[in-house]
Amino acid sequence: KVFVNILKYIRMGASSNFGNMFSVLGASAFLPFVPMAPIQILTNNLLYDFSQVPIPTDHVDPEQVTRPRPWSIGQIARFILFIGPCSSIFDYTTFFIMLYVFGCWDPSHASLFQTGWFVESLLTQTLIIHIIRTNRIPFLQSRASPALTLTTLAIMAIGVWLPFSPLAPALGFTPLPGLYWPLVLLTLVCYVALTQAVKNWLIHRALAERNESATAPAP
Repeated sequence: KVFVNILKYIRMGASSNFGNMFSVLGASAFLPFVPMAPIQILTNNLLYDFSQVPIPTDHVDPEQVTRPRPWSIGQIARFILFIGPCSSIFDYTTFFIMLYVFGCWDPSHASLFQTGWFVESLLTQTLIIHIIRTNRIPFLQSRASPALTLTTLAIMAIGVWLPFSPLAPALGFTPLPGLYWPLVLLTLVCYVALTQAVKNWLIHRALAERNESATAPAP
């Protein structure tokens, strides 16, 4: 169980950071301002890390502990390389929503852009913990521990609250317009669906490779 939860943490943290790298590099290439201020990046990372603190308490699916599991760097790397860019896809859709729907091309609106990406990034990263933590369908076939569920809800609530909170000016946040919220909800739904589909494909591919290896004739 400890080993499985360690793998969860590695997959979550590495795939998230890998995707954020693409998002920051790409946005920096065409934006006339930084896509997220340093204090906002630190706040985002702090909240996301806190949401993962209860992972040692998390439930583990029975099939994941029926036999010893190998430490496969190749499978972990493949997971990171395919799951990480999924978050970048929706980061970029958020970028273009902020630029073309809310008119954030003007550097004077940099705070609004940064706030929009901060909230979307935090919500997607935190919610996706529940996709990565299990090989099953999350919420329906496999549920997280109460502690992990509680921190997920708490961090997502804090992310929604911060742009309207007394802390907003110190963090460089701007209240988000009403139209933003249905758009970010749609982003969350699409992100969960895509990540679940990619995860299922990776699982089936790993099983197929394992079966081929098991049935291959000995040299």
